[in-house]
Amino acid sequence: MKSTAPKPAIVLASEQYAQQLVDEFGRYERDYDLRPAKSSAQVLEITEQLQSDGIQIALYATDSVLPDEHILGAFAKWRAATPTARRIIIAPSERFTRDAPGLRHGMAKGKYDAYLLMPRGPRDEEFHNAITDLLSDWGSTVPDPEAITAKIIGAPQSQLTSEIRDFFDRMGMPTRLYAPDSEAGRRVRERFPPDVDFPLVWSMVRDPIAPRTVSDVARSIYGAPDEVDVGDAVDLAVVGAGPAGLAAAVYGASEGLSTVVLETGAIGGQAGTSSMIRNYLGFPRGISGMRLAQRARNQAIRFGAQFLTGWPALQLRPGSPHVVSTDGGEIRARSVVIANGVTYRKLGVEPLEALVGAGVNYGAALTAARDLEGQDVVVVGGGNSAGQAAIHLARFARSVRLVVRRQGLEETMSSYLIGEIAYTPRITVQTSTQVIDGGGDPGLEWLCLEDTRTKERATVRAQGLFLLLGATPECDWMPDALALDDRGFVLTGRDVPQHAWTDGLPPVDLATTVPGVFAVGDIRSGSMKRVAAASGEGSSVVPQVHRWLASAADVTTP
Repeated sequence: MKSTAPKPAIVLASEQYAQQLVDEFGRYERDYDLRPAKSSAQVLEITEQLQSDGIQIALYATDSVLPDEHILGAFAKWRAATPTARRIIIAPSERFTRDAPGLRHGMAKGKYDAYLLMPRGPRDEEFHNAITDLLSDWGSTVPDPEAITAKIIGAPQSQLTSEIRDFFDRMGMPTRLYAPDSEAGRRVRERFPPDVDFPLVWSMVRDPIAPRTVSDVARSIYGAPDEVDVGDAVDLAVVGAGPAGLAAAVYGASEGLSTVVLETGAIGGQAGTSSMIRNYLGFPRGISGMRLAQRARNQAIRFGAQFLTGWPALQLRPGSPHVVSTDGGEIRARSVVIANGVTYRKLGVEPLEALVGAGVNYGAALTAARDLEGQDVVVVGGGNSAGQAAIHLARFARSVRLVVRRQGLEETMSSYLIGEIAYTPRITVQTSTQVIDGGGDPGLEWLCLEDTRTKERATVRAQGLFLLLGATPECDWMPDALALDDRGFVLTGRDVPQHAWTDGLPPVDLATTVPGVFAVGDIRSGSMKRVAAASGEGSSVVPQVHRWLASAADVTTP
């Protein structure tokens, strides 16, 4: 069915090459409204007209030189007018090398998204790969996407509704939210008994359900452990599908190990909530945590790995083989890699805990950002995840206040993020500060902040609170024989207590005190808590798994 909504716009700016850019972007004309301009002032006029007509702007693509303003100054104005639009520079070949040194520092600060060479002929697919990537990133922020995989019927300020929307977004499955009394809501509602509670979920791949947890949604789509044919025992069971677990799955499956991955929620773990990771090797334009996670999942599946989403591990029983239990069945495995990561520490302010899902969010909760246009938001945390969340929220919210207990960001946040935050006028950083109270009805309306040095307090408006407060390990499902440090993280290698060493030798680097069980990523004591480091550990553990399986086979061979 053809959409009646106006097409989003791509604004193309160049004094000399405007028509060439229109011709080059002609392949997008079916889905986007192409608007040429010859100056920064004309871009602003077009922007104002599009906004008055209710048309979204997906992308600004501009020559490296404009006649009336330096391009970085122009970007600042365009960004203020349309924060959600992506911004790129397309330099002609005669100026590409000359203009680059003076402009690339702006990309490092987040002033624009890509610096590209203007195509010099047809079918420049490297150029268009960059364009489609950026348009895809923009599309993931649109509140009501055209192509959807699921409909959610429920109230927007329901905690469960928010969690389900976030799950679908993190799985790369676009959704729309419908009110219970809407036409779509009534049609889905007719499929259920009269007394059913909201939210309801209709998806393309299963019958409509009335979930009571996010796991119910995941299970309805991806099935249960006891529905998966894995034979007597798999070579490798990976518990957790964050970057470390995904890397273990990719490398394990690619090297011939029968591999099953168990994941409680959405693929990607905490990293999957990152709006844009700019310092991950091999992605010069950056990549969202969701896209990185889904690409890794697809890669592992191509090698034969099987994923079971929505099933938390309830118990690990060591043996030969090991048994990982869930409430939907058991997985028997010759080796186990623990990669279930960590959860965010609770704030512990009772009035705010009662508003989780109604303005208060643990983690980045990227779905909630789209509902906060024109609102005031507070992000609590000093790590990279908090910085990425603040930058993403600034595309929508009127103001973003980044609250940090430390005296600065330098100890805990990457330099590129600090620079981008400093460039973003909607973000203010408030150091030596903590949240001590808040409230609102039916959703969050205000917060009380306290200066940790002077104890001075101030009340601020806030319709959104995003808490990224550090790591809490979840190890209650692990056996007593598996050694933990005093904070509850899994000990591996030389960190294992000496009384658990064998013949005076510690376990190998990523091995635990349970033979055949390994730990990687954030759950491991002493890990770096970075996406690249977790991915590295996940890939590094596979040779150790191979050696363990070989040695175990030698022992059992008559």
